[in-house]
Amino acid sequence: MRVWPGSPAPLGATFDGAGTNFAIFSAHGIGVELCLFEPGAAARVPLAERTGDVWHAYLPDVRPGQRYGYRVYGPYAPADGHRFNPAKLLLDPYARAIDGAFPWDDALHDFARDSEGAEPTPDERDSAGVVPKGLVVDSQFSWGDDRPPRTPWSRTLIYECHVKGMTALHPDVPPPLRGTYLGLASEPVLEHLRSLGVTAVELLPVHHAVSEDHLRGTGLVNYWGYSTLGYFAPDVRFASGGRGGGEQVVEFKEMVRRLHLAGLEVILDVVYNHTGEGGWHGPTLSFRGIDNRSYYRMREDSPGRYLDFTGTGNTLNLLHPRVLQLVLDSLRYWVTEMHVDGFRFDLAATLGREPVEFRRDARFFEVLRQDPVLSRVKLVAEPWDLRPGGYQLGNFPVEWVEWNGRYRDDVRRFWRGDGSVADLAHRVAGSSDVFAGSGRGPHASLNFVTAHDGFTLQDLVSYERKHNEANGEKNRDGSDNNFSRNWGAEGPTEAPAIRALRERAKRNLLATLALSQGVPMLLQGDELGRTQQGNNNAYCQDNEVSWVDWCLDEERRAWLRFVRDLLAIRRAHPVLRRRTFFRGRAPGAGGGIDLSWHRPDGHEMAVADWRHPESTAIGMLIHGSHTQDRDEEGRLLVGATLLLLANGGSAATPFVLPAVAALGRWVELLDTATPRAEGEAPGSVSTPVALEPYSLRLLMHERDP
Repeated sequence: MRVWPGSPAPLGATFDGAGTNFAIFSAHGIGVELCLFEPGAAARVPLAERTGDVWHAYLPDVRPGQRYGYRVYGPYAPADGHRFNPAKLLLDPYARAIDGAFPWDDALHDFARDSEGAEPTPDERDSAGVVPKGLVVDSQFSWGDDRPPRTPWSRTLIYECHVKGMTALHPDVPPPLRGTYLGLASEPVLEHLRSLGVTAVELLPVHHAVSEDHLRGTGLVNYWGYSTLGYFAPDVRFASGGRGGGEQVVEFKEMVRRLHLAGLEVILDVVYNHTGEGGWHGPTLSFRGIDNRSYYRMREDSPGRYLDFTGTGNTLNLLHPRVLQLVLDSLRYWVTEMHVDGFRFDLAATLGREPVEFRRDARFFEVLRQDPVLSRVKLVAEPWDLRPGGYQLGNFPVEWVEWNGRYRDDVRRFWRGDGSVADLAHRVAGSSDVFAGSGRGPHASLNFVTAHDGFTLQDLVSYERKHNEANGEKNRDGSDNNFSRNWGAEGPTEAPAIRALRERAKRNLLATLALSQGVPMLLQGDELGRTQQGNNNAYCQDNEVSWVDWCLDEERRAWLRFVRDLLAIRRAHPVLRRRTFFRGRAPGAGGGIDLSWHRPDGHEMAVADWRHPESTAIGMLIHGSHTQDRDEEGRLLVGATLLLLANGGSAATPFVLPAVAALGRWVELLDTATPRAEGEAPGSVSTPVALEPYSLRLLMHERDP
């Protein structure tokens, strides 16, 4: 086999149409061997060329489809952080595709399992027979006239979903495509998303991932995928054609192309805070065996042990320039080669720890800000991690949008009956108390009441305790802080009164989400009444517990109609989608009040009213003609005057409608206590209106002609 010196850049296996360049970083290694496997060439090729800390070679005879891995030589001194063991075949961190799932086998560990002391004995078993291989990939793809939708944040509606779970049970998706990239982009799914007004899908991790060792033998897997190993490789689990030939790359691109054609952006949930190799006792699959001390954060007092900000056993070392390069190269690859539109960063507080404390000006954030590619895409932070000082809501740079956990908790508490009107007002108005200080607008707040991590909407109103026994951890996993309410019975019930209360509670929660300032996010299946049977941590349930059930009875069809109508109201009223925070009384000539808060007697709220512990009802009056807010083309966002009334208490409350300057009438757009029948036109209302217990009403003021 011909071997030429090759180039240290780009890293990874790069086919140029004539041959393939291989380049891999290892600062502490003393030798690197490229291993080629059938089909294609089968050989061991020492990488004799080293430029700086990059080992490289060019093989003119290697073509796409070639399977490969690496063996890296160096000191085996775990107490010093070095875990080199050439018996272990290692995955290329830059592999564009991986030919299969990682099994669990003791040969994947670099040490003998019966010698787990400070200086364990190296395990000499060859892992090549069990570890998946990287694949050389041809990057060519016919994108046609594909363009990113670039939907402004003020018009964005995010739908969080799992590639497999979304379509595994869909009766109208062809069986071979169910649970796949192509299934997600099939016409029945696209039509459903369009009918909701969704503008972006946020996909749970699609980077190639591994399952944890403790799931071995349980029949469970890491379904969510927050255990990444291949930062450039679409997970083979979601490929429809074959297993291991690189089809996943083409099918992922085709999925993105179709979603874009339907006007939908693609946001990837990405995990750059840790890898799937786990803690000290985890397997040696890639990074650990290539250069453990470079890729992972180590404790200063014990360099063989990991700093763990994530609760997973390790933390990726973004303080190292080559590891930071890995993350940035990965992000750029998904934008430039795979055409995705943005990223949601798991445990994003970890990415800003320098060295331990969170910093808004951390180098990762600063590099993203200056990058000509990445500075133009959507950046979403999960603004916390699992270590002290980990909750950083509101502290990310101005370019970022943040998952607003305070929104979730305050809205849930209000509608279960123990929240406050002040907290609800802050959240519905866009959480200016959290984000205004950093110079951002309402779109900095990504609002949600449910997400993959926690109860579904149906379970949020059906269970007061988690029921995670199926996870095999004796119900110890998952949060106990759910702020949920079962309304009279734990779990499923046939009692009509309880079922009616639950449906009302769902309408309240989702209506609040749709009518709040900020960026709303729906969880897959919530619009269909999906349940996880009380499991609030279904990370390992790759089955009907997690998959969306598309079989709808009349009750679920009625719920879907309500959700569609509700989201149509949000789209129809630009005053619900402001780019800037409300100002109260607008400045300048002719300025008026753009927002006022009202008591049930119709008067404006006074300071003492906000502090009153028994206040359960509030009115939010948005004056549609008194605005300083402008759209992306500079036009004033003048709209209808809306009145949102919310009663989080157990007693009915008469609400006197506040006076407005213009003559006209109030028309009801929404009442969660008595939803309109299909096709029923809005009707006028007179003051005072009856605000039922635990209910929300939305009124619009129509001026006289």
